[in-house]
Amino acid sequence: MKYTLLEKQQEFFNIPHDHQLDVVIYQGGYGSGKTWCGSLLGIMLARKYPGSRGLVCAKEYVLVRDTTLESYFSHLEAMGYVAGKHYTFNKIEKKLTLSNGSEILFKGVDNPEKIKSLNLHWAEIEEASQISDSAFKQLIGRLRNTNVKSSWGNFRYRLFGHTNPQADKGWIYRRFVENKKENYRLIIAPTSNNIYLPEHYLESMKEDFDPEYYKINVLGQFGNYSSGLVVKGFTDDNIKPLKYNENLPLHLTCDFNVDPMCWCLAHKDDKNVYFFDEIVIENTTTQQAIEEFLRRYPNHKGDIVINGDASGDNRSSQSEFTNYMIIKRALEAFGYNPKFQLRNFNPSILNRIQAFNARVCNSKGERSLFISKKCKWLLHNVYNLSFKEGTSIVNVPSLKQIKNDREMKFLEHPFDAASYLVEYYFPIK
Repeated sequence: MKYTLLEKQQEFFNIPHDHQLDVVIYQGGYGSGKTWCGSLLGIMLARKYPGSRGLVCAKEYVLVRDTTLESYFSHLEAMGYVAGKHYTFNKIEKKLTLSNGSEILFKGVDNPEKIKSLNLHWAEIEEASQISDSAFKQLIGRLRNTNVKSSWGNFRYRLFGHTNPQADKGWIYRRFVENKKENYRLIIAPTSNNIYLPEHYLESMKEDFDPEYYKINVLGQFGNYSSGLVVKGFTDDNIKPLKYNENLPLHLTCDFNVDPMCWCLAHKDDKNVYFFDEIVIENTTTQQAIEEFLRRYPNHKGDIVINGDASGDNRSSQSEFTNYMIIKRALEAFGYNPKFQLRNFNPSILNRIQAFNARVCNSKGERSLFISKKCKWLLHNVYNLSFKEGTSIVNVPSLKQIKNDREMKFLEHPFDAASYLVEYYFPIK
């Protein structure tokens, strides 16, 4: 079997220093061959050093099982290895054993204490940015297996990881950029480095991603995505004097917080979303909110499509089923036949933020999300909803902050309502 490595993958494999320990992170954009390259290196080390012991880990074992382990099996098959003859895999012990005596363990390291007793020759980290700094330090301490055979030649202990870049500058940035040691290597591989990807791949991501997200997840660079405002690139060009059209489908997207209840109203086409109105009421119920909708729009002729929170806000006094049944019955009693287009579960807030920002302005400078000045509280979120400094966690106001500043209670929920709709129709793929 002959492999042709990309330039950055060759850097990943080759050790350019004389230290006994090599520590390397392969940080790449989507499609840059991170997992493929990492699992190939693991296989090659297990082949090169008979009787060696390696570990493949991630924050949670399920990620290792569904992604990295499958890549190991794929390489073994490509190399002509036959299960039961050239290798075995013990599902209970989660251990792959080659016929030359080398062992490869597969574990989650959400609790670093779980690997405290291991003695390893090498270790691989899937999605390295997701594990904690304490887990990384524990892995360094596990590379201490003294069973090194003379036939292994110039053996070096190796810790190698691969990851999508993260917006916040965590332990990888601190250890591999700010306080870099001579034997610590960071390889940044943009998606464009993979010459085998189809031509449309990069172009489609330019259309789907906002500029900062593109910089991080395609170019593979460190970003500053998690600082400042949640909504990026929003300008006056995203504000339009939008008109409601009674003949077009009307999308009603809901967040079921009791105080305030926040719903957004929109039209959309295959590319654009137009938020033309909002219903934001304090200390209310779903019944009162749908009655307000019917008061404003009693003669709609097009379809009414319900989007929004799949599970209901946990501060709501009503269940999701009850909320949507109240809406359905009220609309049907008024002569409407609503259509419900909802996810089975809510996507993560970061997925919704990325989808929303990609509509606000993508990497080509195209804008596909527009808001009327009538949507006072949605615009309030655009201009004020922020991340906690240095993190990718949305800065949700505390009860004390809301008590001191009433307007803070209107942060988060209007954006939630709007982003449920945007992510449903225009998800980041």
